[in-house]
Amino acid sequence: MKEKSDFLVIGSGIAGLSFALRAAAHGKVALVTKREITESATNYAQGGIASVFSQEDTFDAHVEDTLVAGAGICHEDVVRMVVEEGPRTINNLIDWGVEFTTKGEDYDLTREGGHSQRRILHADDVTGREIERALVVAARENPNISIYEHHIAIDLITESKVIQKRLKQNRCLGAHVLDIGSGIVKTFAAKITLLASGGAGKVYLYTCNPDVATGDGVAMAYRAGATIANMEFMQFHPTTLFHPNAKSFLISEAVRGEGAILRRRDGTAFMDKYHPLKDLAPRDIVARAIDHEMKTHGDDCVYLDITHKDPEYVRTRFPNIYQTCLEYGLDMTKEGLPVVPAAHYLCGGVAVDLNAETDIKHLYAIGEVAFTGLHGANRLASNSLLEAAVYAGRAYKHAVEQLTANHFDFPEIPVWDAGTATNSDEMVVVSQNWDEIRRSMSNYVGIVRSTKRLERAMNRIKMIQEEIDDYYWDFIITSDLIELRNIATVAELIVRCAQNRKESRGLNYNIDYPERDDIHYKKDTFIKKNF
Repeated sequence: MKEKSDFLVIGSGIAGLSFALRAAAHGKVALVTKREITESATNYAQGGIASVFSQEDTFDAHVEDTLVAGAGICHEDVVRMVVEEGPRTINNLIDWGVEFTTKGEDYDLTREGGHSQRRILHADDVTGREIERALVVAARENPNISIYEHHIAIDLITESKVIQKRLKQNRCLGAHVLDIGSGIVKTFAAKITLLASGGAGKVYLYTCNPDVATGDGVAMAYRAGATIANMEFMQFHPTTLFHPNAKSFLISEAVRGEGAILRRRDGTAFMDKYHPLKDLAPRDIVARAIDHEMKTHGDDCVYLDITHKDPEYVRTRFPNIYQTCLEYGLDMTKEGLPVVPAAHYLCGGVAVDLNAETDIKHLYAIGEVAFTGLHGANRLASNSLLEAAVYAGRAYKHAVEQLTANHFDFPEIPVWDAGTATNSDEMVVVSQNWDEIRRSMSNYVGIVRSTKRLERAMNRIKMIQEEIDDYYWDFIITSDLIELRNIATVAELIVRCAQNRKESRGLNYNIDYPERDDIHYKKDTFIKKNF
């Protein structure tokens, strides 16, 4: 089965939806998402979106905060561009129906770790849910957008793959996509393909990401020959709720922004030992501090304490967090919340230029799947939604220019060939390998790394990849098998990048190289597949 459109969008968070809504004014859009359209990291984002919206704040201050958090390797031109386009981009979201929380006639701006000013627009403590709601409504009402839920992309279709010849300038022609319900693999041909598939938190055992975050876009782009960058910089959110019945529930950075204090089990506050900003230090420092305190004192968690604040204020400011914690028997107005760090945000990804285009022509990437240079070695809180929305606008403008300036002739694209593959009843192979990859990554490639740990992780991942390759080509493809293949690829890329960076910078902390080395490693880490 073949589908043809002007734009193919893979992913339905703020990045994919923002692009699709713009692109729909210039052609037919096919939007593919592997679960329900609302199931994305955007939908779970609590804190907010950062932008300069007050008289006390400046673009220069936002730029400086981003550069400091990024530990020396942010691309300053990218940072300034994103920051300066921020207010206009926020107003676009408002025009699409996003309702941010106000205080009187102004927006209620809050502050998070690493920010010198209050510049976080939010919708109570469910900002992402509100953004997703508004964009989904707009997308469903647009006749030029066709939405394909429960469809998972398998691989990108490139011109070099179709004609079976290496090209100096490869071109993306779309993607092969599995209809999960029917089991049919469809061919989606498109003049412009956009990866907006999100991050890769599910590569780790403990993550606050949704189940869809299996690194699909990074893995597909790497297999197609695109350049990948800075995969060693996986951000661990410092405060994920530690409770046996809570699955990956994140306690927003905004709670610390409003004065919450991290404490050990005995009530001792400890962040003053690690950074002058104490509990408002950048995330990499807070996550390492918590990890160190837990290991030093043998505790399973630390506690986030906001009980010194007025209870009514806490309930009003964080209604979703308060109510969810109550459901687990925890009253944050009366007791500290048990928290641990968990994999949260991939600062690396598919390398793109200022227009979000990859080095494969007509293939774009925006959002968490992309490496733009904004985040450097550590993302500043609430810059991610901003980055996705800004780059959606830039990708749209550039893609439309490409459509206008070029004649698109498609070679004959073959349909998916399953060969002699058969159905498998050995799903235990998939679940076993999935578990082994995630445990290896958590144990060896987590917050604190070493040369030996990275070697052990790589050895194990290579063995698992061999098993996956055998299994992958022998049996009819399923969404579980696609995701397993992708997390194995992404795990390898994270380890390879971490092995190449023999220093400690931002989110990459290696006990064998504990110092930052600006002479040799004040640069990005690039990886490209050898064919």
